[in-house]
Amino acid sequence: MSSILKLAVVSLVVLVLVLGMISQSSARTEKPVLHGRHWVAITGKPLAATAGAMIFQRGGNAVDAACAMLAATCTMYDVLSWGGETQALIYNPRTKKVYGINALGVAPTGATAEFFKKKGLSYPPSYGPLAAVTPGTPGGLMVMLAEFGTLSLKEVLAPAMELAQGYPIETQLVESIERNKERIKKWPYSRQVLLPHLGGEHEAPYPGEIFRQPDLYQTLAKLVEAEQKALAAGKSRKEAIYAAYDRFYKGDIAQEFVRGVQEQGGLITLDDLAKWKVYIEEPVMTQYKDVEVYKLTCWVQGPVLLQMLNMLEHFNLKEMGYNSARYIHTLYQVMNLAFADRDFYYGDPYFPPEEPLPGLLSKEYARERLKLFSPKKNDPAVKPGDPYPFMGQENPFLDYLKNWPPSKKSQETEEEFEQSFLAGTTSVQAADEEGWVVSMTPSGGWIPACLAGRTGVGLSQRMQSFVLEKAENPFNVVEPGKRPRATLTPTIVLKEGRPYISVAVQGGDTQDQNTLQFLLNMIEFGMNVQEACEAANITSYQMKSSFGKHESRPGRLTLNELVPPWVRSALEKLGYQLDFRSHTSGPLNAIFFDWPHKTFWGGSSNYGEDYGIAW
Repeated sequence: MSSILKLAVVSLVVLVLVLGMISQSSARTEKPVLHGRHWVAITGKPLAATAGAMIFQRGGNAVDAACAMLAATCTMYDVLSWGGETQALIYNPRTKKVYGINALGVAPTGATAEFFKKKGLSYPPSYGPLAAVTPGTPGGLMVMLAEFGTLSLKEVLAPAMELAQGYPIETQLVESIERNKERIKKWPYSRQVLLPHLGGEHEAPYPGEIFRQPDLYQTLAKLVEAEQKALAAGKSRKEAIYAAYDRFYKGDIAQEFVRGVQEQGGLITLDDLAKWKVYIEEPVMTQYKDVEVYKLTCWVQGPVLLQMLNMLEHFNLKEMGYNSARYIHTLYQVMNLAFADRDFYYGDPYFPPEEPLPGLLSKEYARERLKLFSPKKNDPAVKPGDPYPFMGQENPFLDYLKNWPPSKKSQETEEEFEQSFLAGTTSVQAADEEGWVVSMTPSGGWIPACLAGRTGVGLSQRMQSFVLEKAENPFNVVEPGKRPRATLTPTIVLKEGRPYISVAVQGGDTQDQNTLQFLLNMIEFGMNVQEACEAANITSYQMKSSFGKHESRPGRLTLNELVPPWVRSALEKLGYQLDFRSHTSGPLNAIFFDWPHKTFWGGSSNYGEDYGIAW
């Protein structure tokens, strides 16, 4: 072989190796990081992310864009609709504070434990008019926009209104409608909107067909009309948005909503809508190493993440190694301890009894809970702890704790249990160069949704998260005017007083399990935001489901298919029953704030329809 030919061969080999290294480097994640200088918009539907981008291009801030994405995802039934509930954390760069938005609806008049027991139910139903709390999302959107946004309601709702007039429906929603069509047929207004091919073999819309919602369009148009009339009368931007708020909760929209609900057997009254309101709250926070982690308070499951972090700071997680058997076992046991507290102590803080949240979130209580940690086996019988002594008080519910949980026979098949446990929602992430940050997990009114009369508004199904017995959770027994303890749980993390990470995830009782692992992936294992969104997580089912029959599966553990056999074997010896999935990362959506370069890094799930746009 000539020297020239040898040189050519060597050069070719080097080129192949270099290209391979480049290929491997670029293939570290299935999706690329979203890099932005001015703004980032991420949510559960590509068209909804586009709606956020449209608002940013109009000069709106992150709150404006988040509200537009919320409106679009509701209109597109991304596992929620307009009658559902909205939970959000907002970082205000002017006050340098994180604010909580509580836009969860309440149990209506007549919704008592006795009412549901007389119907032979163990919990409020999962579907239909009796599953509905009052709608929270319209009010939550308008309050966020009025208090923290800059644009008009007309501008922010414009993308959603265009979608309501007609958009090419996507396969995921088509399949959900077709799969649930027998239940949808029971509700006349849902049937008319969601099953345009009624009587055919395929009764849902077809993928790519223009899906129209004229009643919903008219409802949104009425909100804009109320705002524009108020502006014409000399009202301020904020006052005009609240005029639209009043039309939804006290005006003609409310009247048609209540008529449609009651016609179909629901309980919601005009007084229920008029009395309901959105709360702007102080979130709860814990320090983990050099970051501050902010969550909504105990009307959702958010504080459970803080409890887990308080316990995990006593372990050297990095030394254990990412997804080693020891690491997985440690996470699972800490989840057991924290979620048992959630299942017994969390509820609506605006109703008595008062939740012992200061005790639950104290560092001393975390150390006390860790005394129950066993490195040698899973404990399937973990019970709630007693946080009251850490507040200098005596626990008034010790008798319930002795016999907790109340013994019940399993009533759900594995398919029913898993479907309810993993019940989805969507997430919204938005940030801008001024410093506004929004993390949101809206939900409720998912398919199969019962529509409320001619409003086009799908009803919430959140009543099922209440319990009927004090022995199960004395803080979360259904009562008129009360909020059920929900799973929905956005997160904002600050470092050195500035936004560091904003993240939210769908998936019912798995939400704070996935958020915990996402944060550890970044903080402990140095992953970038997209790597952390895609990384293999674990799922525990030992906590009580917040849906359906509120069952649990102690010891069950879902792992990613890539977990090696020696880790699987070690976990089986610790008492776990394993199952496997190809994707176990959430799906998560998140933003990382790169302050040295003054840019954003966006991460979006690598499966499902989650999508982001940055500029």
